[in-house]
Amino acid sequence: MNSNVGHSPEFNPPDPAGRPGADRSRFDLENRLLEFAAAIIELSERLPSTRSAQHVAGQLLRSGTSPYANHGEAQDAESRDDFVHKMKLCLKELRETSRWLLLVRRMGWRAEAGRVDSMVDECGQLLRIFKSSVTTAQKNRTLSRRIDSGAD
Repeated sequence: MNSNVGHSPEFNPPDPAGRPGADRSRFDLENRLLEFAAAIIELSERLPSTRSAQHVAGQLLRSGTSPYANHGEAQDAESRDDFVHKMKLCLKELRETSRWLLLVRRMGWRAEAGRVDSMVDECGQLLRIFKSSVTTAQKNRTLSRRIDSGAD
């Protein structure tokens, strides 16, 4: 999968060596999640100090930073089932984050609409990556169980 496809110029995090605007095809998932979590934190800090905006900011912080940590846990999963479970948690949190970002955009709380739009785009790309990973891991888990049980 080419991670450059559909990437918006407003969300162009540095590559792992810290060079801004580097080739996204060399940009690994862990760093994409790190940069996404940092962008979520920055956005949540800039939301208005109204009761409703701060509620959304808190929800956005929880769901938008969670995939970075859960992906780290998935990398050290104790079993295939544990891996699938943790990857599904990332998927669940990204879906929630997508909804909160759409609400932020709908409420017009940010003057930098392009920034929120690019975060929505990046969240969508991450969702597709995790969905594909979960599907593949589930197929591999099923295949492994068949092999282990001696079924053809």
